[in-house]
Amino acid sequence: MDQVRIFALGGLDENGKNMTVLEINDVIFVVEAGMKFPESDQLGVEFIIPDFQYLIDNKDRIGGIFITHAHDDVAAALPYLLKQIDAPVYTGNLTANIIHERLKKEGIKRSKIHRLKRVSRQKINGIEVRTFPMTHSFPDNFGIAFGSSQGYIVYTGEYIVDYDMLKDEYLCDLNELSEIGKKGVLCLMSESQAVERDGHSAPNHRITNLIEPVFERSNSRIIVSCYTDSLFRVMEIIDLAKKHQRKIYFHDKDLRDLLKHLEQVKYYQVPKEMELTDKTFHNDMEDVMVVISGSGKNLFRKLSNIANKEDAKISFRTSDNIIIASPVVSGTELDYNNMENNIYREGGKLITLDSKKALSMHPSSEDLKMMMYLFRPKYYIPVKGEYRHLYMNANLAMKVGYGADRILVLDNGQVAVFENKILTSVSERIELEDTLIDGKENWDVTGVVLKDREVLSTDGVMIVGVGVNFKNKEIINGPDVQTRGLIYLKDADYIIKEVGNMMEECIVAAVKEKRYDNLAVRAEARDKITKYLMKETGKRPMVLPVILEINL
Repeated sequence: MDQVRIFALGGLDENGKNMTVLEINDVIFVVEAGMKFPESDQLGVEFIIPDFQYLIDNKDRIGGIFITHAHDDVAAALPYLLKQIDAPVYTGNLTANIIHERLKKEGIKRSKIHRLKRVSRQKINGIEVRTFPMTHSFPDNFGIAFGSSQGYIVYTGEYIVDYDMLKDEYLCDLNELSEIGKKGVLCLMSESQAVERDGHSAPNHRITNLIEPVFERSNSRIIVSCYTDSLFRVMEIIDLAKKHQRKIYFHDKDLRDLLKHLEQVKYYQVPKEMELTDKTFHNDMEDVMVVISGSGKNLFRKLSNIANKEDAKISFRTSDNIIIASPVVSGTELDYNNMENNIYREGGKLITLDSKKALSMHPSSEDLKMMMYLFRPKYYIPVKGEYRHLYMNANLAMKVGYGADRILVLDNGQVAVFENKILTSVSERIELEDTLIDGKENWDVTGVVLKDREVLSTDGVMIVGVGVNFKNKEIINGPDVQTRGLIYLKDADYIIKEVGNMMEECIVAAVKEKRYDNLAVRAEARDKITKYLMKETGKRPMVLPVILEINL
């Protein structure tokens, strides 16, 4: 009988950075490759991706990488992974186009992208792989069932249950899910981040009824913010503009490009006569809708820039109706608050959608229960969410009849092993470290670097420079002391003088005792100066001693 191993390289006890690994015998399947936004204390970090080392070490065993849709939390890390391994990618038609474009920008040409239908069945490396359609905010979304002699291993992806969904690219086929359940499911992995909501997510994921009154009562300009990849919500907003005969100006190129992708696959098209371009849009237009889009904190920073009149295309006016249709996500709270303050200073009419009324398209408690009933798994694994979400999802499973021995709340790197349809071990752990991305090319910013940034941001820096004769190490110039963010030099002459003396003493003593080494002397001076500054100022700045050896 097949051996099955399941573990996550990201996405457990956190928001984002989703990546699940399934091993059936010697074949590895990777599901998702996402990123997450950094915490406020991770200075200069743009985003965080999973630790790929296990996959790199076992790259020859990877049968495929499956991406369920093109949201950043499940797909943004894929280019970084494919720069290090060559493995086939399986995804939907729309997502395939988007991934292809991203890889092209990164100069990745060797990767093969296979386009999956939302309902499909095929053999990959001898393993049956089935996809089934799920309703989410991004079209073409699907879940996956991997076959084994122990039963299917099912990964639902992100979803809601919406009986009124009529568009094929968003439609969920409950019959397909039920059929998989009847065949026998060993393990079900289902997301957790909205588990604390009662009932079903539908129909409260729709925002039309919440914002249409603004369109009905106002003849002035309407500005709507939304996340670029929340396409279901974007389409709602566009349909409202159509209904109320407003021209539309898309502020951001990324959204315009994404809408072109939708048009290419014939999912949706914005009427050409409705859309304003950078050339035809003017800031003094009234009967127009402007869509401001972006991802995470960048969206809120864009809105702040507009409020502060730092945007070249548009500025807010007191007559504007500004609708914030982009809920706060983890890591964006500070930027959101700053945005609100900046907009209120300008006197604009701010309408913020209540996240309890405009629900995100993730499963609430009754949606999760339905998946359990349809798939009827032997084991249940909550995924995607902070620990409290995983815990609440596990409790939900217990309420519908699952014993604690059938529910697995795992940590990232913790391996669940199944043999003969029985969970045999959860003791193995794969050591993981987050990979911090600093800008486009600087990978894996270490904890040391972040600590240095923290010190620089709070306690400043002191540079102490001395020039010595290369031959006899006699001091010929300096010491020169410079500080930034520590003290005001004119008010601390005695500190500067003492620091210079300490630097000189360290050099002179080392030369006299015939133990002079440039690196060692600088380390000695750094320790003494740091202790002195802590005593005198209560600060522990970054101290950088410099000894320049000059060959005269």
